Amino acid sequence: MRPVRLPRADYPITRTTLDNGLRVVLAPDRSTGVVGVAVHYDVGFRSEPEGRTGFAHLFEHLMFQGSESLPKLEHFRLVQSSGGLFNGSTHTDYTDYFEVLPSAALERGLFLEADRMRAPMITAENLANQVDVVSEEIRLNVLNRPYGGFPWILLPPVMFDTFANAHNGYGDFVDLRAATVADCADFFETYYTPANAVLTVCGGFDPDTALELIHRHFDDVPFRPAPVRPSFDEPALTGVRSADHHDPHAPAPALAVGWRLPDPVSDLPGYLAFLMAGSVLSDGESSRLQSTVIARDGLATDIWAGPGLVGGPLDARDPDVFVLGAVHAPGTEAQTVIDAAMVEVAALAADGPQEGELPRAVARFVSGLYRENDTISVRTRSLGTMELLHGRAELLGELPDLLAQVTADDVAAAARALDPERCAVLRVLPGGEA
Repeated sequence: MRPVRLPRADYPITRTTLDNGLRVVLAPDRSTGVVGVAVHYDVGFRSEPEGRTGFAHLFEHLMFQGSESLPKLEHFRLVQSSGGLFNGSTHTDYTDYFEVLPSAALERGLFLEADRMRAPMITAENLANQVDVVSEEIRLNVLNRPYGGFPWILLPPVMFDTFANAHNGYGDFVDLRAATVADCADFFETYYTPANAVLTVCGGFDPDTALELIHRHFDDVPFRPAPVRPSFDEPALTGVRSADHHDPHAPAPALAVGWRLPDPVSDLPGYLAFLMAGSVLSDGESSRLQSTVIARDGLATDIWAGPGLVGGPLDARDPDVFVLGAVHAPGTEAQTVIDAAMVEVAALAADGPQEGELPRAVARFVSGLYRENDTISVRTRSLGTMELLHGRAELLGELPDLLAQVTADDVAAAARALDPERCAVLRVLPGGEA
């Protein structure tokens, strides 16, 4: 099989670390007139204490409620009056905050993130109203939406045993209402230290000027030691686990099958082989699962396969999950769909990709990677995520070459690891109470 030749993206990176431990990544791009500023904190759903499900996401909301130097909503006004945008998001292993602004407003973005890192306004009033906001978000996105929380909330408790890996990251209403200001202060003190964060600046800026501004605004954020991250590893599945979830809003049944992935940090080549196996199986109408399970057999209306429960591939540390998911007709048993899909997985395991399948999968993934990261907003956050999880923001630019090195044998080996006798199976059944 001929090696895949792909164009490389040029994302020049420089990095430094401030005396307070804040890691800084600079990625200048003189072709644009905007600049992205993002801060990634090394805490996500997986680090929430027991009895405080949803706390990491709740805390993300609290970080937009003003600071000791800015009243509530002033952060919003300062960004929007500059013509910028902002947001935050909570993931399995990290929480990020970002602004995208005209390049001339770089200092404003740095000030806002340093201000948030230094002293957010955590009060009982802010906590109470954000518990209400998050609770409403859960009602809207999970409880009153078809397939809400499928599979990212529903599959982990079938697959994992520990609270860290199995619990609902969106949160239980009882736990959210039990959160106290003291909990928030402790969470901030533990996890929102500069030594536990990565600041990324990407786009149209002069690196020397940006570094001077970063020192001006972040140097006086007090140092606190970064928490020691525990291992969240747990034994791999030795059999089949299954569960049913009744969804009163779902118009059709659905299923998700989960398998453990190689550690994406210590075994990135192994992880990327699963990424390509998922692409060969389900990306595009000519892929194996789309062309057989949907088009030929009419067993499902949608089917997908690939790494990641939240945020897609390469968005979490170990343990991470490979998911085979499908939405199927009410008259079709979930096991029938799974069996049909596993025929294709078994063929891939036995014979590997056919001529042209793997190069197409690599090219499809890389073209999507370039397209998404063409925007400064996405690129800033991608670089910060790579730096935080892998210690190498450069990985974003290296991925095309690494994927081109994945061989047909690697993909076949990944497919062989998708053992139907050692997996977690979640069935979503329309009707009944959630």
